This record gives sequence, structure tokens and C-alpha cells, in this order.
Amino acid sequence: MKQKLTLLLSLLVVVTCATAQMADSKFTSAKKGNLLGIHLTALDVYTPATFKQTNTPRTFTNLRKMDIGVAVSYWRGLTKTIDFSTKVGFSMDDFNSTASNRVNFNNENQYAVEVEPSLNFRPYGDNALVAPFLSVGIGGGRYSHDYGAYVPAGVGVQVNLQSNTYLFVQSQYRFALTKDVLKDAISYSVGVAQNFSKPKPIKVVEAPMAPVVLDRDGDGVVDADDKCPDVPGLAALNGCPDADGDGIADADDKCPTVAGLAKYQGCPIPDTDGDGINDEQDKCPTVKGLARYQGCPIPDTDGDGVNDEEDKCPTRKGPASNQGCPEIAKEVVEKINFAAKNVFFSTGSFKLLPKSFKSLDEVVTLLKADESLLIDVDGHTDAQGADDKNQTLSENRAAAVKNYLVSKGIAESRLKATGYGETKPVADNKTAAGRAKNRRTEMTVRNF
Repeated sequence: MKQKLTLLLSLLVVVTCATAQMADSKFTSAKKGNLLGIHLTALDVYTPATFKQTNTPRTFTNLRKMDIGVAVSYWRGLTKTIDFSTKVGFSMDDFNSTASNRVNFNNENQYAVEVEPSLNFRPYGDNALVAPFLSVGIGGGRYSHDYGAYVPAGVGVQVNLQSNTYLFVQSQYRFALTKDVLKDAISYSVGVAQNFSKPKPIKVVEAPMAPVVLDRDGDGVVDADDKCPDVPGLAALNGCPDADGDGIADADDKCPTVAGLAKYQGCPIPDTDGDGINDEQDKCPTVKGLARYQGCPIPDTDGDGVNDEEDKCPTRKGPASNQGCPEIAKEVVEKINFAAKNVFFSTGSFKLLPKSFKSLDEVVTLLKADESLLIDVDGHTDAQGADDKNQTLSENRAAAVKNYLVSKGIAESRLKATGYGETKPVADNKTAAGRAKNRRTEMTVRNF
């Protein structure tokens, strides 16, 4: 058996090499031509038997227990996806009776000659490189002294080498029709087939001679349509060049090296005042300005010569020295400073003494007379005692003054109270007179 198998494999390899060298790329049709092939076959009767017998384990047999044979085939495409094939096979048995496909077996070497026409169905056209297919047919033959028939059905894979050489791998279940002669079996085969159809000649249609056209500058625009026949240009501009690529021919472009617009004769949008904002976007095209003001200068709402970005009082006129705010009358400043010097508290306390009320009421009158005025109230102490207690005391005294002014109808938003403790002395804390000066409340008037 081993010698037979080696001989058949060698024959298959030789045929494969020979047919591969005969490949002709002219066969590329989706419908198969006429093929002749040779196949190595193996027949397995063990596996169907184990599946039918309930008391036998279901197994798949190995190649050594199969009947090995050879077959020749003919193939022809009926449609792009359906092929007709016929195989003529030959095999011999040299196994014990349980391995044979035949029922009446007398332990002698016997032969089988079979003919098997089939239809093969593919999901793809024949020009696919790899195509699976289903096959079904009718088979029969002479088995030494008997005749038998069977129905083969199975699957396969076709490998198409330029529609010249084909590789086929198939597996089929063979249903025995003559139960007294044959057993059910599984057939395996691998083989090659060669296309021997004559290639269809390819019709070559000669194109008519194109008329000769002149294009002196080689820009793809014929001279008859080229307004600039001696200079390479663009078809969109009738063959004329456009150096800056703005869609305006150089001959009509007043700025041929700078991209521009047709409305400005090929030049960019102008910037008359040179502020970097073109005139179409500039609301003040003749006066330099800023982009955030759409090309206009920074506004000066109150017209005091201090622009709004630097003017602390943009709606009230004032000099630049006072950051655009009106100057506060000297008399008002002096009255508030005088009132601050006449604010008194109980010793070591932030309770206002009644003698402070008159001075503070004058401050209220001034603030009500001019609602633009703001007051900063600062509390200070001497260096006697702990620093943290002095800090707290100064904050509370400043807050007491602020709360008094608020109680008289002054908006809290116009007042700011800050305590500095002993950190800002104005006199020497070593003397009683100096400490008295350092214990003070200051009020600073402002209008921004």
C-alpha cells in the first residue's frame, strides 16, 4: 500500500508542475472553460460504520485504513457559478473485509472502476482565486464481479491559477443505492486540472487618428483658444498666467505678485490709515485704531483727554493727574481730614465717644452732597500691648466709624474700613505724646 501511495503522489506532483508551466493569463473568464484533471482519492468506510452502530465509539479513521485510488476528470462551466464534472476513478482493495466498500468480499484483492458525473455550485465566479463549492451527483461502477450505484454529495475548494491550472480539494459522503453491493462511505480527493480551451482572441479596436492641434506654450490650451499662446497659463484664464494665484490674469492685475480681489483690480484690500485693519473692516479707515474697537482709536467718552481704558471716571471729566477723575475740592479734603482728627473712642475700646458725632455728621453731609465721593477709613494704634490685640482694636475702630456713617444713610459700597494696628506709626512710641499721635483714625476721600 505504501508503494502505491508514493507512486500516486509522485504522479500528482509531476502533473501539477507540468500544468503550472502551461499557464496562460488569457483565460480570465468568470465562466469555466474545458478542463482535464487527475486526482488522488481515498475512501473511508470505517467512519460511517461507527456513526451507525450505537455500541461502537464514533471515530474518524486514518489514511492508512482507507482505499487509495486515482481518478481522471473532465470539467466544464455551465454558468458563472455552476460547473459540470465527470470523474472516472480506479482503486484496489487489499484490506480485510471490514475495511472494504464492498459487501460481498472474499478476502482477495479486488478492483473498482467508477464513473461519477456531478454538478458543482459556487458562490463566486470562476475567476475568483479561491472559491468553495457544493457538489452533488450520481455515481456507479463495476466492483470486481458486481455492479453498484451511489449518490455523492459534499463540499470542496477550488484554487484558480489564472484560469489555466486549477487545484481541487473535495470531501463527499457517498450514499449507497445498491446496499447488497456497496456500503456508505466518505470520499476524499485532491487533484489538479488544466484548461485546454482555446483562448478567445481579443479584439483590438484602433482609435481614429486625432486631429493635430497646436499648443505653442504647452499649457494644455490650444492656440486657437489661448489668449496668451506664447506664455504658459491656466485654462480657467484662457491660457494666460496668474503669478499670485488670485484668479486674475497678470495682464489685468495691478498687483500681479500679491494676491488680491477683482474689485481692487487684483490688489489686496487697502488699509488707508495703516493700522493693520483693512478698510472693509475698519470703522475709522482714515484714523489709526485698534482691532478691538473695529479699527477706531480707544474712545474718550467724557472728552477729558484721558482714554476710557486709562480713565478711572470715563463718564466724568477730570485731569490725567487724577486718572481722568474730577479733582476733589481742597475745602472738602480739609474738612474730612479735620473730622478724622476729632474721632474719639473709649480707652482700650472701639466704642465711639459722643464728642465724635459732630465731626462725623459733617462727613455725612459732604458725602450726601457729592455722591461720587468715596471714603477710606483707616484705624491705627500705638505700640503698647500685644500686636494681635492692637491689630484687632484698629480694625474694630475703623469698622465703628464706617458703621456710624452707614447708619446715617451712606451706602456701604462707598466706604472701606481697614485696620493697620501699630504697623504705621507717625511718631515715636517711646513717648506719651508720640503714642497719642499714633492712636488715630484717618479718613481719605477719593472719587475712583
